[in-house]
Amino acid sequence: MSRTSAPPPEAPTEASAGSSLGSGLKQRHLSMIALGGVIGAGLFVGSGTGIAAAGPSIVVAYAISGLIVMLVMRMLGEMSAANPASGSFSVHAERAIGPWAGFTAGWSFWVLLCVAVGMEGIGAAKIMTSWLPGTPAWAWVALFMVVFLGTNLAAVKNFGEFEFWFAALKVGAIALFLIIGALAIVGLLPGSDAPAPGAANLTGEGGFFPNGSEGLIIGLLASLFAYGGLETVTIAAAESENPVRGVAKAVRTAMWRIALFYVGSMAVVVTLVPWKDEKVVEVGPYVATLDHLGIPSAGQIMNVIVLVALLSAMNANIYGASRMAFSLVQRDQGPKFLAKVSGGVPRRAVVASSAGGFLCVLLSYWRPDDIFKWLLNMTGAVVLVVWVFIAVSQLILRRRTEREEPEKLAVRMWLFPGLTCAALVAMCGVFVLMAMQPDTREQLWMTAGLTVALAVVGFVRQRAKEGVRG
Repeated sequence: MSRTSAPPPEAPTEASAGSSLGSGLKQRHLSMIALGGVIGAGLFVGSGTGIAAAGPSIVVAYAISGLIVMLVMRMLGEMSAANPASGSFSVHAERAIGPWAGFTAGWSFWVLLCVAVGMEGIGAAKIMTSWLPGTPAWAWVALFMVVFLGTNLAAVKNFGEFEFWFAALKVGAIALFLIIGALAIVGLLPGSDAPAPGAANLTGEGGFFPNGSEGLIIGLLASLFAYGGLETVTIAAAESENPVRGVAKAVRTAMWRIALFYVGSMAVVVTLVPWKDEKVVEVGPYVATLDHLGIPSAGQIMNVIVLVALLSAMNANIYGASRMAFSLVQRDQGPKFLAKVSGGVPRRAVVASSAGGFLCVLLSYWRPDDIFKWLLNMTGAVVLVVWVFIAVSQLILRRRTEREEPEKLAVRMWLFPGLTCAALVAMCGVFVLMAMQPDTREQLWMTAGLTVALAVVGFVRQRAKEGVRG
């Protein structure tokens, strides 16, 4: 990834393009968005697949992937504090590498978020139909889409309030789970006669690494993509009252808490429940653990939490997709009709992003075995591609900022450039691991196809504009 021989003097930013987005997000909104943005159904339910593959070593897998994510978040926080923009990493990639990079990172992420909205809508509808049998799933999806279209069309503070309370519930649920789990591990859980489990579940049933390195690799891949969502806080920071202070504080406070929630949760689960327990995959590790401890109505309690997680993700992804689309259009990287702002909200971009999500839902009903599966595979590794753009951009922009505007470095990447390079190497290693695993190989190649296609379009557009200027 290198610049072309004749790049523009400086990539346009949203500020220079005359952005008129609102600024209704408060510090409490940003802090909770940072925490709640990565706590989704992937953790509450999907982590069971990783446990089934890695056994107790899933704790190591989440610790390794969590370290990579913390480094990426720190890099993104550094750039976003220095240059807050609703396009976040797309803007940083454009400034550092060139317009083609901003185009590629931005539109691939937009596609990812639209597909994610569809997936989350389907998941939420399944929970509602399990509670109210006979109701059509499509009606629930339509209702959710209309509600969150409405919240995102209104002032940005409405989005902030929804996400604040959604995230607060998710964070509270995990905190309570950790407390209950810790008490059970030491044999002090009120109302329970079960003895402390000790290390029996960690060392029995094949040991701490029951499936060896292969199991650890599968668990690592599963855990890595469960962390997706951290980018939303830097997108939202551009619409906060104090973007620089807001993103700096949100990044600093969120990183260790996220690691605690993820790694701590996995440690509690594999300590209390045998990793071979089929319920870990069937109903999810959290429900399996609460059932194991005899917590009444554990399944329904977690269904409520998972529903909130899915609805929160829908809300956040419509927001993130709309702001990314708006940012790209502001930088002349997309259809201009999406650029209109009303009341501080890019409403046309919101509608377009919601339509993209709803289209994915329709495809899941009409063509679940081909087109929708193809979309899922195509976006399977987009988050990792975005992280590579983030790391490369930070390598370039850090040196430029130190030289030209050192006062903007309110957040600094640790041990630069060593840890940035180490993170890049780790990401490349993950790509290699994906190519080695049959279950992830197809995702890797299809994501590569999407990335290359967008990069070619972005590069052709860039050269055409340079030719006009020349």
